[in-house]
Parts: sequence; structure tokens; C-alpha cells
Amino acid sequence: MNEELRNKVVKTGTITLGIVFKDGVLLASDKRVSLGDSYWIADKKMMKLHKIMDNVFVTIAGNASDIQMVVKLARAELKLKSIRTKSLPTVNEAANLFANIVYQNIRKFSPIMGISHFIMAGRDSTGVSLYEISPDGTIIEKDSYITSGAYGSIAAYGILENEWAPALSVEEAKKLAVKVIKTSFKRDVSTGDGINMVIIPKAGSIGEITEEKL
Repeated sequence: MNEELRNKVVKTGTITLGIVFKDGVLLASDKRVSLGDSYWIADKKMMKLHKIMDNVFVTIAGNASDIQMVVKLARAELKLKSIRTKSLPTVNEAANLFANIVYQNIRKFSPIMGISHFIMAGRDSTGVSLYEISPDGTIIEKDSYITSGAYGSIAAYGILENEWAPALSVEEAKKLAVKVIKTSFKRDVSTGDGINMVIIPKAGSIGEITEEKL
């Protein structure tokens, strides 16, 4: 990809994460979008945490156009599947669909490489689960935590490695997520401008996406 074209690509920049805690799983993300390699802030209010179905949410990272395409295609396919089967697809089925679309996209010839990285969390009859869908289409289930994005995710792993524990309460998990993302803001200029979060408990109703106070 030539320099002029690369600098026109809208990127999420991004720090996103998923944390498994004692009674569920949470997803969180920042809201800043950058343009190309210049770190010009293209948007300060981008939603990087999306509800795919009533029981499944994803965070996004990578090239904005690729991400939007994958989310739209996957959401439509899962909706059709739920209509045909009259039941919600499992989280594993949703993760595999995302992975298949990402796999096909990265292998298409294009002057702009397709880059999209997703963290998925949800709940079905088997319980709550957390998945990473890598830019090459690899799918990995996580039982602790995962983070994605730009340079801020390096700092994030240091904090999570030291402070995560399987017995975290929901409030402890939320505080840890906010701490991780705020630390990323200090080290990575492509992240910032707020935090969105969703809590997916093992029991009870699944909450809506909220904006956390800094």
C-alpha cells in the first residue's frame, strides 16, 4: 500500500478488553479514532462496543471499513439463523461466523490489507464465554482476559497480568477495566475520549452498553 493511500485509511487506534470475573464477563473500549499513520484524531465518539444479538457483544479494532463490513455481515447472518431456528445462536456459533468472515476478508487481493480484530463475549445455555477473533481469522476462547488495539494494549497486559484474579467481583472487574484503559490513554495517543462498557452476568438480565465516568 502506498503512503498516500495508507494515510487515508481510518483506523480505530483503540484499546479494548474483555475480563472474566466471578459472576460473568465484561467488555470495555475507548472511543477515539485516528486517520492513517499520522495519529490525526478523526473522531472522538466512535462506538467500539457493539451489540450483535441480545446475548452477544463485540469490541472492534483495526481498519474501520473492514470492521463495519464484518459486523454488518455477521449481524445479518445471525439474525437470519435465529429466524430459521427460532432460537438465538450460541456464542461459539457467533464467534465462528466472525472468524470465517475475517478469514475470507484477509485473503482477498486488495491494495489495502483488511485488518479487523474482535473480542466477543456472550451468554447461552452453556454459560458465559469470552473469545478473541484475530485479524487472520484465528479464534481462541479465553478464561481470564484479553486486550486488543494499539500500543496501549501492551501496558494493559502488564496491569491485567498482575491484578486479574478469577474471584473478582463485578465492581472489582469494572474498576480494573477502567484502570487499564485510563493507563492506555497515558501511553498511546491513538486512544482516549471515554470508556464504553457492558456487563454480561452468569444469571439475570444482560445490561446495556454504558459510558463509564473517567
